Amino acid sequence: MSPVSRSTQDPLWTRLLLIGAAVFFLVLFLLVPLFSIFAEAFKKGVALYFEALTEENARSAVLLTLTVAAITVPFNALFGVAAAWVIAKFEFRGKSLLLALIDLPFAVSPVVSGLCYILVFGANGVLGPWLQAHDIRIIFALPGMVLATIFVTFPFVARELIPLMQAQGSDQEYAALSLGASGWQTFRRVTLPNIKWALFYGIILCNARAMGEFGAVSVVSGHIRGETNTLPLHVEVLYNDYNMVAAFACASMLSLLGLVTLLLKTFIEWRTGLRHRHS
Repeated sequence: MSPVSRSTQDPLWTRLLLIGAAVFFLVLFLLVPLFSIFAEAFKKGVALYFEALTEENARSAVLLTLTVAAITVPFNALFGVAAAWVIAKFEFRGKSLLLALIDLPFAVSPVVSGLCYILVFGANGVLGPWLQAHDIRIIFALPGMVLATIFVTFPFVARELIPLMQAQGSDQEYAALSLGASGWQTFRRVTLPNIKWALFYGIILCNARAMGEFGAVSVVSGHIRGETNTLPLHVEVLYNDYNMVAAFACASMLSLLGLVTLLLKTFIEWRTGLRHRHS
């Protein structure tokens, strides 16, 4: 009897116990906290909920969050495609080192990465005096927040594309080139259609992390209300001020972002599975 057959013939009570345990932990650690966020956000009525979201500092935090994500995500998408192309299509010295560097943000705490930027671009950092002499602000300003967010998010797109492009190989690209296609035509008409769903998947994960990043951005932002507070930092400020309704209202926006990301992820997995079944 195959392992698959044995697994489908386990006692009913075993299957029910395992499913029940999984559902219990899912409800306890995911659904209950998520429900609590929205319950606290609407605790004092819909009017106060929308007032908290439309308040000046909240609008500034949302705009800054979107600005950081709008700069970070395209940069990481381009980097991810380029890195995946190089790693999957070519053999060269230092390939393992490049892979290790791509994975570095997964191993380094975001707070540590933020401190590294302070040491380089801060007033007493390596480049601090030169930046001050030329009136260039990196730390406690938008550029530093973008750099910190890029660092913590750049593996997402690359890591989605690398295994897929390695599995696909280069046969189709070589065939297109042999038929007279240019490098750009080969990428646009052959490579990109083959990786589009993985690319989209990596982009939405990168976007979700960029909008929700706290540690690295907190170190380099300076926590200036209305200027350098992103939405996660604004939630912390409101919570420390005991403004619970506003804090949970803004937190609910981040929760909605997570739910949208989950729906997009599920859709991509469904489309990918559908494509594999038809291929």
